[in-house]
Amino acid sequence: MIARPLTRRGVSRLALATLTLTLGLTATGAPSAASAVRPAAVTTAKPTVVLVHGAFADASGFNDMIARLQAAGFPVLAPANPLRDVAGDAAYVSSILDTLTGPIILVGHSYGGIVITNAARGHDNVKALVYLGAFAPDKGESALKLADQFPGSELGHALLGRDYKLPDGTVAGTDGYIVAEKFREVFAADLPAYKTRLMAATQRPGSVNGLSGGSGEPAWKTIPSWYLIPTQDKVIPPAAQRFMAKRAGSTVREIRSSHVVMTSHPDAATAVVLSAYAATR
Repeated sequence: MIARPLTRRGVSRLALATLTLTLGLTATGAPSAASAVRPAAVTTAKPTVVLVHGAFADASGFNDMIARLQAAGFPVLAPANPLRDVAGDAAYVSSILDTLTGPIILVGHSYGGIVITNAARGHDNVKALVYLGAFAPDKGESALKLADQFPGSELGHALLGRDYKLPDGTVAGTDGYIVAEKFREVFAADLPAYKTRLMAATQRPGSVNGLSGGSGEPAWKTIPSWYLIPTQDKVIPPAAQRFMAKRAGSTVREIRSSHVVMTSHPDAATAVVLSAYAATR
């Protein structure tokens, strides 16, 4: 689908319209005619929104989105992504989905997009996939391959590797960190410096095994998807995101944002989730 810029006014209108639909209210705040005559038995609970973070971050990056979604009446779960390898991380998130009843909207940021692409398989109650500045790989593709396929990523020059060991001293793998001096510029240029200093210090590294691991059969082939592309992303080139979104047949929005679009533009990110809900309810 054709990408359309998501302006601040557009976000507000979209969020208001979708919230009105969600809550069944007219512009005056009174119940709409449709909601007034809808039998109580037809009304269903809202889907659980599951938010999966990527590398160099943690679930707290979704805090402002969570507050908005909870205010709109959505149950929200934002688990800790292990960030070890694609198959293991997807299996972990899939096991969390196993514990949930009712419909689910599955949201991924960055490497979290690879995780949801795999974790959603076999879960008929996952009604929508939402990619927020994320990877949406096809079978066999890795995060590093997709990021390098298009120009624009500055991540490679900002990474610091640290080996991690097993109790017997054997090196189990290598974690990649974004060096503190480059964290804001590469990862979150539109956030205040005081905040990105904290984010750099508390970042959860991405395992090289995870970033270079190939994806399995993608769930976006059978589940409808939505994609919010941050046009100032220096981690995943916007061109790569447009390629992945087009291939997946996603409903696309674009916004002028850094890689951490869910943190710097929570209204826009929430509006995309609400759009997915409105289209799949």
